Amino acid sequence: MSQIQREIVAGVGLITLDRPEALNALSLQMIIDLTAVFTDWRDDPNVEVVAIRGSNKRGVFGAFCAGGDIRFFHDAAIAEDTALDTFFSAEYRLNNLLYSYPKPYAAFIDGVIMGGGMGLAQGADLRIVSERTKMAMPETNIGLFPDVGGGFFLSRCPGHLGEYLALTGQMLIGDEALSAGLADGIAASESMPDLWASLTTNTQLTAAKRFEQLADLICAPSPIKAPAWLDPQIDSIFALPTVMDIINALEQASNDNDWAAQTLQCLRQRSPLMLHVTLEQIRRGRQLSMADDLRMERNIVHHCFHTQHLGRSGKTSETVEGIRALAVDKDHAPNWTPPRIEDITNEMVAPFFSSPWPADQHPLKDLD
Repeated sequence: MSQIQREIVAGVGLITLDRPEALNALSLQMIIDLTAVFTDWRDDPNVEVVAIRGSNKRGVFGAFCAGGDIRFFHDAAIAEDTALDTFFSAEYRLNNLLYSYPKPYAAFIDGVIMGGGMGLAQGADLRIVSERTKMAMPETNIGLFPDVGGGFFLSRCPGHLGEYLALTGQMLIGDEALSAGLADGIAASESMPDLWASLTTNTQLTAAKRFEQLADLICAPSPIKAPAWLDPQIDSIFALPTVMDIINALEQASNDNDWAAQTLQCLRQRSPLMLHVTLEQIRRGRQLSMADDLRMERNIVHHCFHTQHLGRSGKTSETVEGIRALAVDKDHAPNWTPPRIEDITNEMVAPFFSSPWPADQHPLKDLD
């Protein structure tokens, strides 16, 4: 049974992610199917506009996509299943396709959106959230890094908010996504079905014009309230050169600043190794195109599961251990190695950014 539903109505290609029991977490087959649909519709003159939404156990909307299927990552890494490599190469190709998509593309982001879901939505021309939207890139909590183009789109958040979001995994609720530049408009969750339907009704207008009307309605200018957690020190502290500089600044500020104390506590729970890798990823990503960023991230994710320079792979890798603690054994007590932020050296981090493939054999060599 397909885990995505698709149809063309009045010039609009409509996609519904249909794996509600897993909050629409992406399987390899979903990625293959989505790539085929977006590619077919890119070249189909009968499709002028594309829109995507999620579903939940009660029907459509209510959840968008909780990310990639991390239990699959865990099991495939331990089994040394080559499908894991196939997954990431295929997913990043899909991300790049969406960022360069030539037709108007709307993402209706009601409910949870994390990780791989962000890879589907951030390339959209119109990103619509609701008050129920829960958006995050929490990968450092599972010994991973904010991939699917996170180095590109997080690094382009205002100021140094991207570093903060990438390192902490802070969740954005509702219109907080607008203040981060990760959404274009907000609508009440109860109005999502009508807004979705508006793309395929009023057919005396072209589909492209209906899309424009929806964008005009959703993106009407209004004051965006800053999130309660948006401390003015984020820009100065998360602009500092290294993770240890950030930690030291937070420690100095934590005595009389609750935000600093809470942020410090959060970072102390994340993978020390991947905090350092992630900060470098965001800093490099700020200077890269999406295609080059995805090539960099494909290198990093290979090293996450095959950390040969540290003598770790599969079950002993940081990522498999992080997923084990969160989603498999659910003890929420990962055995990070090294265990402290202070223990990480540049020699541990730098190899993550070296390609394990010659340039002409890189799995994403032809992205543009």
